[in-house]
Amino acid sequence: MNLCWLEQTEADVPPENDWLSASELARLGGMHFAKRRADWRLGRWTAKRALSVCLDLPGDPQVFQNIEIRPAASGAPQVFVVNQPAAFTISLSHRDGVAACAVADAGMEMGCDLELVEARSDAFVADYFTVEEQALIVRTSPIDRARILALLWSAKESALKALHEGLRLDTRSVVVAPVAGRSDLYGWSPLQVRYTGGQIFDGWWQHKNNMVRTVVGTPAPDAPTWLTVPAHYFDCVSRCA
Repeated sequence: MNLCWLEQTEADVPPENDWLSASELARLGGMHFAKRRADWRLGRWTAKRALSVCLDLPGDPQVFQNIEIRPAASGAPQVFVVNQPAAFTISLSHRDGVAACAVADAGMEMGCDLELVEARSDAFVADYFTVEEQALIVRTSPIDRARILALLWSAKESALKALHEGLRLDTRSVVVAPVAGRSDLYGWSPLQVRYTGGQIFDGWWQHKNNMVRTVVGTPAPDAPTWLTVPAHYFDCVSRCA
C-alpha cells in the first residue's frame, strides 16, 4: 500500500496560530509548558501540511483550519476535514525539534517513529529488549551499536502505535528483525516486527543526519514516498516527490 512521509522542523512552523481550528486553539491554550506547546504545534503543522498535499488542497490558513487531527479513544490520531472523517491513516512522531507525519490510505494499521542515534546503557538493553534482540545487539560491531539500538527501539515504538497501545504494552511484546535486502533510492531498508499476540507488521527504516526513522504497517506498506512542499508559508500545492 502507498505511504507518504513528511518532516518539518520548528523553524517551519509560523509564529501565528491562524492555521489552527477553534477547538485546537482551545486545546493549545490549556497547555502550560512551553516545550509541550511547541511540540504539539510542530506535530499539528506537520500533519496539516502533509494532508493538504495528499488532498490536493491549497496551503492557506482557512484550509488548514478545516483539517483537524483528533485523538481516538486509544489516543491514536484521526483525520477530520470540515468535521468529517477523512479516508487516511496517519501517524506522528517528534524528536529533537523535528516532526514526522506518515500518511496512508484508510484501512492500514500503521505507526511511525523518529529516534536519535545516541549511546544507551546495558541496563536499558536488558530492561526493554527481547532475548533475540539482545543477541542481535551482541553481534553488532561497537561502531554500529548506537544505530542498531535506535533502530530496534524506534521500530518497537512504531509497532506499539500501530497496535494503538503505545507504551501501555511491554516493549518486549514486539520483536524487531531487520530484513536482508537492498535499500531503495531514498535509503529505506526493510524490517519486520512480530507481536506476541500474533500480528506481524512489515515496515521500513532509514538512518540519516544522526536520526533513525521507522514505519510499520499491515497490510505491508510500500517504501515511503517523501512529500515535497514549498519552502514558503501557506503557498501553492506540491506533489509527492
